[in-house]
Amino acid sequence: MTTVSPTPDTTPLTSTITSPQAEAPAPPPAMRLRELAFGAAIAAAVRTAARLRVADALNETPASAAELALVVDTQPAPLRRLLRALCCYGIFSETPDGKFTHTEMSRLLREDDPHSLRYISLWCTEPWTWDVWPHLEDAVRSGTSVFPEVFGKGFFEYLHQDGGESAQVFNRAMTTSSVQSAQDVAELLDLTGVSSVADIGGGQGHVLASLLEKHASVQGTLLDLPGVVARADARLRDGGALADRVRIVPGDCREEIPVGADLYVIKNILEWDDESTRRTLRNVVEAARPGARVVIIENLVDDTPSMRFTTAMDLLLLLNVGGAKHTRESLVGRLSEAGLRVGEVRPVNAYLHAFECLVP
Repeated sequence: MTTVSPTPDTTPLTSTITSPQAEAPAPPPAMRLRELAFGAAIAAAVRTAARLRVADALNETPASAAELALVVDTQPAPLRRLLRALCCYGIFSETPDGKFTHTEMSRLLREDDPHSLRYISLWCTEPWTWDVWPHLEDAVRSGTSVFPEVFGKGFFEYLHQDGGESAQVFNRAMTTSSVQSAQDVAELLDLTGVSSVADIGGGQGHVLASLLEKHASVQGTLLDLPGVVARADARLRDGGALADRVRIVPGDCREEIPVGADLYVIKNILEWDDESTRRTLRNVVEAARPGARVVIIENLVDDTPSMRFTTAMDLLLLLNVGGAKHTRESLVGRLSEAGLRVGEVRPVNAYLHAFECLVP
């Protein structure tokens, strides 16, 4: 994509950028509630900026709405209105002469940013989400998913049969999230004494690949559904840099885990429904030798700095599959019921916690 890059301005950006939203006092309760009630507007604005690739179009030099509009193929006036709304939330900033520049958040909407949240932002605002959110009252009353009632079929069936671009966005978002957290997991876990690791329900195996890259003597196994492991990280597949230390096993961890290992890693799959969680944990305990480590990595809806995000995702899980994010207490309860001995609970990053367990 062509990007806007006017004649460079040598004046330091810190002296030209105004950020009144960062200096303003917290709004009174009535104002804040009004803002929250209009939350769909800012979600739509973020989605629009991501789809238009406004952040990709903006370089390091401030640019006007008219200059940006030429690149992203919009009308200047409505684009300026969009950017003005985003600036109120710290997504882009406006200079005194009416041009726009990046902020830390707007950079995260760039495709090329190493911490890009572009696909996560698109996934959270896909068209189907706007259809199910109005039914939250029904889901809260019934405690079950509303997706089949709204779309006539289950969430994943809809996604892969009718979702079209949404399915691609889902895959990109999940890959982005996994890649970004994989290194954090690898940095956290001590693999002293571990010769084999099994990544259960591990998707494309980004966590496993990061662990194997850090620990050259460790062997790994990736287990997930056949269609998922067929798209495994290139490092793990035949010809990949780690292929000689990896076994890829197609399978459903809810049905069986035919894998022996010193360490089992289970990340972000114990949230769909209680029965799936119980079956998966039971299968791990049955497959593992006594004394094997099991590390469960999940988002929590309590005791975490990311509660606004995780509680929102928790409600979306209720709507689309009837699942739930865990509290620390609920996850410890599930792990203990399965027969695991729960030890230390540590934060992986601002969004994830790792539960260290042992098989008795």
